[in-house]
Amino acid sequence: MVLEMVAQAGSGHPGGALSSADLLTVLYYKYLRVRPEEPRWPERDRFVLSNGHVCPILYAILADRGFFPKEELKHLRKLGSILQGHPSLAFKTPGIEHSGGSLGLGLSVSVGMALAAKLERKDYKIYCLISDGECQEGQTWEAAMAAAHYQLDNLCAMLDRNFTQIDGRTEEIMKIEPIAERWRTFGWNTLEIDGHNYEQIISAFEQFLKNQGTGRPTMIVARTVIGKGVSFMEGDYHWHHGAPTPQQLEQALTELV
Repeated sequence: MVLEMVAQAGSGHPGGALSSADLLTVLYYKYLRVRPEEPRWPERDRFVLSNGHVCPILYAILADRGFFPKEELKHLRKLGSILQGHPSLAFKTPGIEHSGGSLGLGLSVSVGMALAAKLERKDYKIYCLISDGECQEGQTWEAAMAAAHYQLDNLCAMLDRNFTQIDGRTEEIMKIEPIAERWRTFGWNTLEIDGHNYEQIISAFEQFLKNQGTGRPTMIVARTVIGKGVSFMEGDYHWHHGAPTPQQLEQALTELV
């Protein structure tokens, strides 16, 4: 659905949507406690998509879970659509918790949500997906310090470590390694996994749940491949954004079957 949506829109960000697809599939179909028929259910778990440009994968999952009709997916990035190029609370999209525009903000928002849950003595969990490029921004690390300081063990962040950003390879633009060690140093329960291995993804979420009561937030560093599953997209930062041609779409859909 992701590639069909982007192709129909004529623009979008397919690479990161595909690299994070396995993480979000496991989260939404196995762990995230939500009610599609009651999107604002007070006791729901919250998911914040910090790297909002990869929203096609989130929209596809929300539609499949029944938050809104799948017919809406045809209107991605259209004027007046509830499915804009970045998630927006202004459009009242069912299932969206955060307006994802400027990168680097989502983890701070998630820290606020997790702290609110603690103060209100609620047991819902906060999950947040962040990107490589966001780890080059100061606000991300301010949020990391705050989460550890306030002992937000109800917060689970996931880093889609696909080694790319809009202008190229992360390690060429601004090196972020050793990224897992940096999160550990900031006081997070840090796990390193293959972000396309379902057993490892499930194990990581299970470890997050077992981590409750320790006072340590969890970071899952998921090594992924941009454009995963499509031969001409895999590992190519140029597919950070851009729509496939009809011929490319046909090939991609064949490869993804």
